[in-house]
Amino acid sequence: MSLLPLIFTAGWASGINAYAVVLLFGLYGLTGLSDDVPVGLQRADVLIAAAVLFLIEAVADKIPYLDSFWDSFHTVVRPASGAVVAALIAGPDGSLPQLAAAAVGGTSALVSHLVKAGLRMAINTSPEPASNIVVSTAEDFGVAAIITLAVFHPVLAASIAGTLLLIGALLVLLAASRIRRFRRRRRERRARREEAALAG
Repeated sequence: MSLLPLIFTAGWASGINAYAVVLLFGLYGLTGLSDDVPVGLQRADVLIAAAVLFLIEAVADKIPYLDSFWDSFHTVVRPASGAVVAALIAGPDGSLPQLAAAAVGGTSALVSHLVKAGLRMAINTSPEPASNIVVSTAEDFGVAAIITLAVFHPVLAASIAGTLLLIGALLVLLAASRIRRFRRRRRERRARREEAALAG
């Protein structure tokens, strides 16, 4: 069976939580649940680093505004991780199919990251913090569920990931005006505070 569905799903999930993807794939490969996981993801140092970074992200991703800063920082990290994981899944030979896999994984990771970051900006327009915790927890469980499904049923997992990506993109478009108004109000408040500080 083609590895493309697995590669696409890995990229989509990497755009949401790259560390969870590396950790889960590594554990599934290490325990023998999947033969498609490259040895590089099963190394102890890789798994430990992924676990530590996953725990840090699990906290940072649930705090309003810190989550958006974290997303900004990971605009490069998540697509790069998606590309690397995809290339490793495709094989170690440096061939054209491997480069194409890296492009698919990196692109799907970038798009899903932008959708995630946009939705988080929309959520941060709400004054209460509970929505951040709920959405972040849902993302964590969603990534775990989709990656687990991809190990056993990659085509179904890719179909679900593609559907979620499309829905997320539509939600970001619908929330775009709300995000713009919120950011404009924040800039205006910041400008007023700076003017007050200068006047004082």
